[in-house]
Amino acid sequence: MTEAPERKAWRSWLPFTTLGIATALAFVVKAPHITHRPAPEIFAAVALTAAWILWWVTLHPHWATRRVHMTVFFVGLLSCNLLLVWCSPFFGFFTWTANLFVIYALPGRWRIAGAVPGAAITGLSQVGGFGTLAVFGGVIAFLVVVAANLLIAGVMLYVETRNERDARRRVRMIDELAEANTKLEEALRENAGLHAQLLVQAREAGVLDERQRMAGEIHDVLAQGLTGIVTQLEAAEAAGADPGDRDRHLATAKRLARESLSEARRSVQALRPQQLDAAPLPDVLADVVRGWSGLHTTTDARLIVTGEPARLLPEIEATLLRTAQETLANVARHAHARRVALTLSYMEDLVTLDVRDDGAGFDPHLPRPVSDTGGFGLRAMRERLTRIAGTLDVESEPGAGTAISACVPAIPVGGLA
Repeated sequence: MTEAPERKAWRSWLPFTTLGIATALAFVVKAPHITHRPAPEIFAAVALTAAWILWWVTLHPHWATRRVHMTVFFVGLLSCNLLLVWCSPFFGFFTWTANLFVIYALPGRWRIAGAVPGAAITGLSQVGGFGTLAVFGGVIAFLVVVAANLLIAGVMLYVETRNERDARRRVRMIDELAEANTKLEEALRENAGLHAQLLVQAREAGVLDERQRMAGEIHDVLAQGLTGIVTQLEAAEAAGADPGDRDRHLATAKRLARESLSEARRSVQALRPQQLDAAPLPDVLADVVRGWSGLHTTTDARLIVTGEPARLLPEIEATLLRTAQETLANVARHAHARRVALTLSYMEDLVTLDVRDDGAGFDPHLPRPVSDTGGFGLRAMRERLTRIAGTLDVESEPGAGTAISACVPAIPVGGLA
């Protein structure tokens, strides 16, 4: 577990500061009942203690995680503390820092064992040094002071151990959260890959469906129309001298030609809209809504765009445009609405097109028969959206208006590269 900087800071200055103050007290304060060793011995003990802490803690902070190294360090620190108190009792001002190093150097219950000699050395300095033990009552005073020191050390150990346990719990929670975030990111990347793969497959299926649709349209509409034109022209040629019969066949051929041309144009327009090549989807939809409003002046039509617009794959934008056009056509044919609102919403991974009107409404659960007036619009929209991994939801009740929501993946241009 990595320690916070503020928990490390005290080890860089506190021991040396208290050691310096204790050294000054040992030389400045002179008491007749307190024995002081000669200055060279004091300086040697101070230098040894400072070097010991400097080597084991300051210069090698990574040793803090090695139990054997820290045990050796703490035993050596206690020996230095005992030597300092033997030199002068005023070094008790320094020896209490052993309580802090107990937490730093020893693990678990070993801290209790380390606190006892530290409290004894500190208590020895507080009663006046080794000479006090020879005085009457000195041992009793020494034991009382040691007990008090043990009580203080016990409180410090309890508080620090609890803080350390809470810190480990926080670190563990952060690690678990980071692991969960990593798994979530991997799941999102995998989901994006599956989504892109699904869209590729949907595009391939859409190409096949479009080919089948075009083949059916050519066979069912254009080929039959051209066959009928040829038949009518041959009949007009065979009419000979009968002008009325010839004109009737020619008129029928013209009508068939116009119908075939209209169907051909409709089939071509079902492909990629040319408007999207020159303008972004919101602008194209705005033009569609304005044009539709000009043709249907009794209905108020509005477009609302939310989110940050972005260029999407051509298939996605074309599908949204066709959905809006087909929905507006249904509103014009069936809804008899006074208001219709289109909302284009760009989200992080989805784009939705919502169309709501206050028209006549219908029961979406009842099948609508295909006729000259329609009946295949919703099915065609749903099929078109399915090809690009989109969905279509319809909510409507008779007399309560209609709400249509198209939802497609927000894959930008080049998103499948």
